[in-house]
Amino acid sequence: MTAYVLGIDFGSTTGKAVILAHDGRILAACVSQKGAVSDEGVRAALRAALAEAGIALSEIARTVATGYGRRMLDIADRTITEITCHARGAVEMVPEARMVIDIGGQDSKVIAIDPNGLVARFAMNDRCAAGTGKFLETLARAVNVELDDMGKMALEARQQLSVTSMCATFAETEVIAMLAEGISKVEVLGGVHAAMAKRTIGLVSRVGKCEPIVMTGGVARNPAAVRHIEEALGCRLILPDRPQIAGALGAALFALDDFRLEGASGRQADLTVERDLETAAQAMQVCAPACAAKEAASAR
Repeated sequence: MTAYVLGIDFGSTTGKAVILAHDGRILAACVSQKGAVSDEGVRAALRAALAEAGIALSEIARTVATGYGRRMLDIADRTITEITCHARGAVEMVPEARMVIDIGGQDSKVIAIDPNGLVARFAMNDRCAAGTGKFLETLARAVNVELDDMGKMALEARQQLSVTSMCATFAETEVIAMLAEGISKVEVLGGVHAAMAKRTIGLVSRVGKCEPIVMTGGVARNPAAVRHIEEALGCRLILPDRPQIAGALGAALFALDDFRLEGASGRQADLTVERDLETAAQAMQVCAPACAAKEAASAR
């Protein structure tokens, strides 16, 4: 009987599922967006992946979950952090990669990769959704443009505007003030993307720049974000064909390891890195109430 393995990335705004054959071939890879930390997106992606592969869930031999809501899934045999899975998936797609910049819906992370394709160092944002897809979503709404259109529009900017606040709430106020001054949407969006790039470069500097650099996550599909980050880095970014599935692909590869070994994966994450990431994730989760308190205080 042919067996298959499944990797699931339960993201903050999207669900991703990748199914691999026993020889490592990708049989299906699906992405579904269903709102904030909702298992609807994961289940929709899973249904689509099973249909694309032409198999039933009962034929899945191993499942590994990663992502923001990974512990909410009851079908996973085990869970692994996003850092580890994104690194594994990115290296699978781009073997020469030495750094991964991943910007998702609720967080952004920079991962240095060692010559063996494993995590060497990492940094992630630690203040709400600053410099993430949520940051862009909030400001797209403020400018009254579609999220999918804002990157193309921002490429037309000619000025070098500065959006100084990286808090999405305060940046929204700043953007509205710029529009009230008569500054065009195009120029404002250019400043928004430049601000995101500045935040990303801050993470890169904490890790130490290593080339070649791969960009993954949904924001990798935004041409203005890519260009501003490239200009700030002074080098080209490698963009996989499907940048959003890196985490799910990494999870699926770990599931394949487990299946082949019939036990724990031989390529498990370094436990120190895993503990560090858990601490960072917990710090990020408690940030939102702190920011809300700061915002309320400033309004008084």
